Amino acid sequence: MNSQAVLFPGQGSQRAGMGLDFKEKYSEAAEVFVSATTTLGWDVAEMCRGEDPRLDLTEFTQPCILTVEIAMFRALQKHYSFAPNAFAGHSLGEYTALVAAGAIPLESALRLVSARGRFMQNCIAPGGGAMVAVIMTNLELEEIGKMATALKVDIANDNSSNQVVVSGQAEPVAELSKALQSRFSESIRLVPLAVSAPFHSRWMANAQEQFGEVLRLEAHHFDVSKATRVLSNFSGKNHTGRLDDLSTALINQISGRVRWRENLAMVREQCDSLVEVGPTRPLSGFCKTMGFPVNAVIDYRSADRAFAAPAVEASL
Repeated sequence: MNSQAVLFPGQGSQRAGMGLDFKEKYSEAAEVFVSATTTLGWDVAEMCRGEDPRLDLTEFTQPCILTVEIAMFRALQKHYSFAPNAFAGHSLGEYTALVAAGAIPLESALRLVSARGRFMQNCIAPGGGAMVAVIMTNLELEEIGKMATALKVDIANDNSSNQVVVSGQAEPVAELSKALQSRFSESIRLVPLAVSAPFHSRWMANAQEQFGEVLRLEAHHFDVSKATRVLSNFSGKNHTGRLDDLSTALINQISGRVRWRENLAMVREQCDSLVEVGPTRPLSGFCKTMGFPVNAVIDYRSADRAFAAPAVEASL
């Protein structure tokens, strides 16, 4: 059997009804929803139905996605003998990866991401920030980075050779978008993201100190030796297995760049195939852009397909 890595998407992958088919079909998944509801004090499954507008509020979105992804993962472990060798997650998804690898208990992770979402949202007034995906074949990362820096805008996500995301205050991001369109003309595509704050930018720095206090309260529950199989968004490399390093990486991830392209390159060195597990499949496109085989599981029907057939090769 080929060695496999599991990838978990982060915020933005949420959708109405996510994970509920797994909950109904598999007791392992249902138990995760019960644990999450008990830990958080509100009905996670009901929130995931999508009828409550709070599902799109960061404080609620993050624990819901984490719950869904771990529910799916534990069902895949039990019923499909899924035993990945490496774990990676994009932004919020890194917490799912740490739970899946056994480094952080689910209950601790739920408390962490709930607080993380609340602190991040409180850093800036609604509408004051913006994020834009910059899409371009073989994009000029260095030049785009210099143009962003000049306007006090940050590169939030280095997702692939064809996409980065810029993040900052709304007016400078709009100004940068105009400058990029002028500089690269028809070769560039700019897609504003539906977010409530400029995540992974300097404007999130105030959340880090508050989050660090919560992290220290939970850290005695961690089994950090198991974090070595998990990729760090902040460093781009595997976690070291040291508690201080893990804490530093998670705290700095809030305002730091998500080095997803480096994460993918590292995990591809370690494994033969990749499986994305989450409500939707945003990471699969980045994998295919870089020529990496990937399958995606977004519901129990796609699980049958993913584990019955070889990973899909890229179509470049």
